[in-house]
Amino acid sequence: MSAAETPIGFGRVFCISACWIQLSHRPRGLFLPKVMRRQDVRNIAIVAHVDHGKTTLVDALLRQSGAFRPNEQMLERVMDSFALERERGITIIAKNASILWNGVRINIVDTPGHSDFSGEVERALSMVDGILLLVDACEGPLPQTRFVVKKALEAGLPAVVCINKIDRAEACPAEVLDKIYDLFIDLDANEHQLDFPVLYTNARAGTAGRQVGNDARDLTPLFEAIIRHLPGPEVSDEATPQFQVNNLDYDDYVGRLALGRVVAGTIRAGHNYTRCRPHNSQCERAPTDGSASHSTRSACRVTRIYGWEGLRRVEREAAYAGDIVLIAGIADIEIGDTVTDLEDPRPLPPILIDQPTVAMTFSVNSSPWAGREGTFVTSRKLGERLLAEARRNVSVRVEQLSPEAWRVMARGELQLAVILETMRREGFEVQVSKPTVITRQDGNAILEPMEFLVVDLPEEFIGSVTQLLAARQGKMRAMETKASGVVRLEYDVPARGLIGLRGRFLTETRGLGVMHAIFNGYAPWRGAIRSRQNGAMISDREGIATPYALFHLQGRGQFFIRPGEPVYEGMIVGEYSRETNLPVNVCREKKLTNVRAAGHDEAIRLSPPRLMLLDNAIEWIDEEELVELTPKSVRIRHRILQTASRSKHRAAWTDKTPLQA
Repeated sequence: MSAAETPIGFGRVFCISACWIQLSHRPRGLFLPKVMRRQDVRNIAIVAHVDHGKTTLVDALLRQSGAFRPNEQMLERVMDSFALERERGITIIAKNASILWNGVRINIVDTPGHSDFSGEVERALSMVDGILLLVDACEGPLPQTRFVVKKALEAGLPAVVCINKIDRAEACPAEVLDKIYDLFIDLDANEHQLDFPVLYTNARAGTAGRQVGNDARDLTPLFEAIIRHLPGPEVSDEATPQFQVNNLDYDDYVGRLALGRVVAGTIRAGHNYTRCRPHNSQCERAPTDGSASHSTRSACRVTRIYGWEGLRRVEREAAYAGDIVLIAGIADIEIGDTVTDLEDPRPLPPILIDQPTVAMTFSVNSSPWAGREGTFVTSRKLGERLLAEARRNVSVRVEQLSPEAWRVMARGELQLAVILETMRREGFEVQVSKPTVITRQDGNAILEPMEFLVVDLPEEFIGSVTQLLAARQGKMRAMETKASGVVRLEYDVPARGLIGLRGRFLTETRGLGVMHAIFNGYAPWRGAIRSRQNGAMISDREGIATPYALFHLQGRGQFFIRPGEPVYEGMIVGEYSRETNLPVNVCREKKLTNVRAAGHDEAIRLSPPRLMLLDNAIEWIDEEELVELTPKSVRIRHRILQTASRSKHRAAWTDKTPLQA
């Protein structure tokens, strides 16, 4: 049944709760009728760590609910519609779907599993009334799971727990369930939140059961648990219309679209409303007491309303309290705005977003080859793109440092790397600096962001990894040895200690180690951390790299380029084996003469180069180096291009105590 068929108060079924509410615009002592909960709608967010099977489970839910025709071709991980999501195998952008099960509309919000995209998570949780927590039966709850569950419990949301991948040989569901209870207790869950139902699922096979080993055939037990244990949205048929914007989209035909939840009342297409914008539109700077800040108001008209059937958008005539919809017709609407009644406007409190912890400087490409490969190379285009990113993603903040440089602040390296990769695919040329952490001042003490790090690795690598983390001011919290011979280490590490760690960690563990980290508050500055130990090999001229030159230089270090690749003066072509920088001539050719040699020419055998991708380049660079990014290339260069003006000694090997950022 579509939302437009039966308006609220005329045939819709509601469950009346025992609580009473008093709206702020009524005189003290005057109460409205009882708060009601809709029984025909469930708004849920699916929460899981990276690679725990969240998107695969959504595929199965859509398939078994009849969202697709029997003969319709369905892709794997259909919710990962963003190109980078499919390439990286993670969810980056929160997306929506809707399924109908036994007359109940279940609106699903697919949340990112990585804490770097916490802005998407926090906005998604503000639209739902419960969560579906998915945990791997082998790995248990990991840091990203902890982060999202903490936000959900703080919002008072109940949970349904699914222990996934129970078909794996090393699955230990009983032990994982104990860890989930420990996690909820550690996060101060109340008694109602601790009384969660548990289901054992195999997302790939599309089955769920209430007990391990039960012959489950489909996901019917999961659908029943969602409808029975997760509440419907609270509504009141006499409340003032309120719709809060949580995300933005764009359509070529109707213009800007605003995604959000109808908090109260009814929003109808073709009617006029008031758009209320907080005085400070940056949601992460919202007041901590939860009160609504002063707002600017303007009249607006909602021209169209869209809902979902499966993954397809469908147009609707009206949206009622508890519905998650898209509205069109307001060209300048922003995230955090409230669309409310025209005559009696009542803005909602802004969405609270955690502060960013990592910053990076984006600047106009100033290399000798600037403008050769990109479409957008000017400071105006770059500035407009970064400001548009800050408007779309409220967890990102942008400050202009100069006419050609901007400081972009986000929640982590991965979020910044995704922004850069998206920009290069759009045709931008940009150069970026090494990521730095954002510190705080507390009296005379400087506080830095900390990370909770979980490492899984074979036993033989414990010594080398422990030594590596100790050099980065890490302190061990716990160590656990599993039956399979894998050891789990838990560390408290400064966020700056994780910059550039992943590459060395994989080298030390020979690619067998797995690490996950999550923001864990602020702590006093822990002291200097030595950055990259080795120096760089820097080209001293422009030309084409030759096999002859690379062969005679490969004993000095490891190259980042192949033979025949063009280079320019100041471009970094490899990692030097010593601590200083080394200018090299990679364009040197063999001198040819007409004198016959007594022997034969030596065979040129080159070691495979370490090709630098975007993530590797950002981790590798030091304070005096930059990553040059174009639609076709990722290059590393020194800030000072001229060899004669550059010292061979590196600027700094350790980071010093900074002033307040």
